[in-house]
Amino acid sequence: MDAIKLQTYTADTMTLNISENEFIISDPNSPWIGRSLYDLYQEAYTPWEWHEPIFDYCKKLGVICFSTPFDITAVDFLESLGNPIYKIASFENNDIPLLEYVAKTGKPVIMSTGLTTLDSLSLAIDTLRTNGCDDLTLLKCTSSYPSTPENSNILTMQDMKERFACKVGISDHTLGIGAAIVSVALGGRVIEKHLTLSRADNGVDAAFSCEPAEMMNLVKEVNNAYLALGMIDYDINEQEKRSLCFKRSLYFVKKMAAGDVISEDSVRSIRPHFGLEPRHYKDIIGKKLKVSVQPGLPVSSDCYI
Repeated sequence: MDAIKLQTYTADTMTLNISENEFIISDPNSPWIGRSLYDLYQEAYTPWEWHEPIFDYCKKLGVICFSTPFDITAVDFLESLGNPIYKIASFENNDIPLLEYVAKTGKPVIMSTGLTTLDSLSLAIDTLRTNGCDDLTLLKCTSSYPSTPENSNILTMQDMKERFACKVGISDHTLGIGAAIVSVALGGRVIEKHLTLSRADNGVDAAFSCEPAEMMNLVKEVNNAYLALGMIDYDINEQEKRSLCFKRSLYFVKKMAAGDVISEDSVRSIRPHFGLEPRHYKDIIGKKLKVSVQPGLPVSSDCYI
């Protein structure tokens, strides 16, 4: 099932309009080094007046649209639009008052687990559940931009599923689609990936986002991975039956007369599959032929006594 997730905030609900000290990104490895938090959020936010037209258009397309609120006012606004699901971002999963407020809507919650210890994650989950959240999905998330495959630790997702008895998935900031596909094989049922129309436009998160063609490929391959999981099945399925004729079976490989004794050098296990199963090889050695045979004749129970 496809969905679009927005982010609902303003620069003023995220931070203060200060351009010094800790309000400036100083990490030399950050794609946003030198930017003030306020200016960054001012550039990146989705205008609130855009939300309703986007929600309406998604309904026409049959695509789920929901959002990440970053404060209580955003939750109230999203409730007025009938937002069906709430996403909690990694950087907000310690905002206990926000979690309480979101949970009390009674809507399903998807929460990213980046920048979170087991203790703080347990607190966040308890907060959601004790305040009315009965449908929780946890996303394994590495909150670095971009993150690397070796730091993804997707196996944690399986532990979260068992430990917290919830659905799981991945919030993927790696480049490419490999991590997302692996997550499906490990039981992930929700994948979050950033989308940009063009990385060349240098949007705020463009460096670690998928372009449309990549996103289409991601959706295709993730769906294929999910379908490939199938079910536990030891039967020969209908598609396979067409290939049954290419399995091995027993054939005569030399000319023999009726009454001759079948020896080890007179039959072989070869393709195709029109003779006896190879498991009968030892059983027929030493038997007498009832009829004469030619090389290439499949062995059958009618051939020997």
